[in-house]
Order: sequence, then structure tokens, then C-alpha cells
Amino acid sequence: MEVLSLPAALALVAGGGAGLSPERLAALGASLPLLQRDYRFERVWFWGCIQGVRGAYYIAEGLGPDRAAPRSRLYSLNCLDWSLLTPATKEMLVLAEQVKGRFQGDPSFEYSLAEINLEAAASLIESGKEPVFKEEARLTATIEQIDRAVGIVPRGAFVKTPLGSVHENRHFEGLSLAEAKKLRSYFHFTDPVNLKNKTLLEKADLDPSTDFLDSLEHDIPRGSWSIQMEKGGSVVVLRSLLWLGLTFYHVPMTKQFGYVYFGTGEKNLDLPFML
Repeated sequence: MEVLSLPAALALVAGGGAGLSPERLAALGASLPLLQRDYRFERVWFWGCIQGVRGAYYIAEGLGPDRAAPRSRLYSLNCLDWSLLTPATKEMLVLAEQVKGRFQGDPSFEYSLAEINLEAAASLIESGKEPVFKEEARLTATIEQIDRAVGIVPRGAFVKTPLGSVHENRHFEGLSLAEAKKLRSYFHFTDPVNLKNKTLLEKADLDPSTDFLDSLEHDIPRGSWSIQMEKGGSVVVLRSLLWLGLTFYHVPMTKQFGYVYFGTGEKNLDLPFML
């Protein structure tokens, strides 16, 4: 969510019960513009909050000119002091998927690799390192997993240039009310997977400048998204049932859209049995 529109945006997704206290909101309003200036980001998004047992992680993302480029991620325990997270590696993503249970809320907390992955633990012992997995690394990997799986944008909100970079579409004026109710009108804002497997015939009707991402309509398992009209039918709200706590909103016929996550950072592995 954009920093400047954060209070209004949070009000639009408050139907699920998530939100920030006035104190936290005021702290973010003061610290995020400074964060943008100090790190020289072109844009800063408030990503959300992962609630731990003993504390919460508030997450922000810094963006450069190319919106599809890897984002810088930062976390804070008080919405004032921010720490930069290292980019997630493949090893971190694999280990994070194997960790069970809630976050502790302490970035220095260490999980024993012997209880998570014996092969990874043995490899670290051989190289002379401690067989532990820090919660800060788990946090980085979890944010990456959520962004890849359920970070979404409306169709046409971003355009891809012939050089491959992605920018906001200045001509985007929002989806129509009819289109806003359809899952196919929303795309995963990450590297496409299904699009690469489509035939040339299937790609014939696609606009390469706007249809360069994967649509939600083919997500597996089917039914992993809840789409509703709220605020008297003036706002479309999508909620992920795979990563409970991820909420996306869009006001049809306007440029207002965004998503935020308020949850425990745990994937809903029971979803296939709930549908």
C-alpha cells in the first residue's frame, strides 16, 4: 500500500478486522517518508504485519524505477526504527517452508536445523557453522513466499516496455465494475509461470504490454480466493484463503488499489480439505 494513502486504504480493507492503532499509524506516517529519503527509494509501500508470539514485525518495501525488479524489504518492531532484510535465497525459502509454528517476534531467535532439515544441518556442521536458522531469515523467506503466491495487481495497472522494465500505467483509470468482479482481471505481480506454458494461439489475443503476468483464474487450488463487494458495492475486496490475512482492494473506475497482509505468516495447508 502506498504510504500517502495508507489511512484511507486501511479503512477500505478493515472489513476483515485487520488494521493499525492510531499510534502505529502515526509512527508509520512519520518514519516511512524518512525511510524513502534515506535509502533513496523511488516509492515505499507498507506491506503489512506478521504477528509473533512475543511481538510483531511491521514490513515495508522499497521500490526503484523498475517495479518488477527485486524489492528491498525492511522490518520494524515499533514502526519507527527500520532494519534492512537480506534478499531471500533458495535455501532460505526451502528451510522456511519446513519450519512449523508461530513466529516468536524476536529476529535473533534461532531454530535448530537438526529439527527442521538434517541434511542442511549436517552440511553446515561440515563447513564449521552452527546448525541454526535465524528467525530474521525465516521472515525474509516468508515475505517472499507471500509476495510470489498472493501479491496481486489489477489488469492494466502496470505496463511492460519493449526493453523489459515495468512501470505504472499512467492511462490506467481502474477496472469497470463488471470486470472488477472477475478473477481474470487480477494478476500475480511476480515472474509469470503459466504464461510461459501457453501456446502461440492462446497468446494471440493477449496484449504483451499489459498481459505479461499470470492471471488469478488458474490458481491452484481453485477457490483459493474470496471476492466480495464492500462499502455498499463501491469497493472490490479479494482475500486469500491460502495465506490467511492477505487482503487486496480496488475501487472500480479509479486508480485506487493495493494489498496488505496482517497474519501469523503461516500458510493454510488445510485449504484443499476445506474447499
